Amino acid sequence: MTGRPYHHGNLRSTLLDAACAAIEETGPAALSLRDLARRAGVSHAAPAHHFGDKAGLLTELAAQGFDLLAGALRAAGGDLTEAGVAYVLFAVRHRAHFEVMFQPGLHHPDDPVLDAARRRADEALTSALSSSGPARRANSEAKLAAWSIVHGFAALWTSGALPSRGGEDPAVLARTVIGNLFS
Repeated sequence: MTGRPYHHGNLRSTLLDAACAAIEETGPAALSLRDLARRAGVSHAAPAHHFGDKAGLLTELAAQGFDLLAGALRAAGGDLTEAGVAYVLFAVRHRAHFEVMFQPGLHHPDDPVLDAARRRADEALTSALSSSGPARRANSEAKLAAWSIVHGFAALWTSGALPSRGGEDPAVLARTVIGNLFS
């Protein structure tokens, strides 16, 4: 006996939370199911039982991330600049999800649950773009341009690649940058 309780509770959620913490510490490449089991205080086989493998766990994490992103974009209320700021803040607040979502080599990109979550995020971006006025109807080029701008800013911010701005709030800087480009 290990002294661990047989029933953990919501182990799936606990493992996903542990994965987020581990990814924020060392990145997604260093993540291991054995380490997650240790962090969660369960047997090393427990994560594989729930997710199959590391890619399965990261697939669920990516799907969760796309749903969180869709919610953040919808909460922006149809304003394109605010949707861009919401995207950046999502990346800052959910860095582990952000790091996994756009790396198809880490997860199962053809997973139907992930695909549905990705579509919900795309629909939220399309809605924000459509609400921004007739000059920016949600055609594929406009969506790609808007996504590229905010994703690039978010990636630069979360990686620490932007020049130091004296502790500036990412929302303030993103709003300025995005507002200049979208106005």
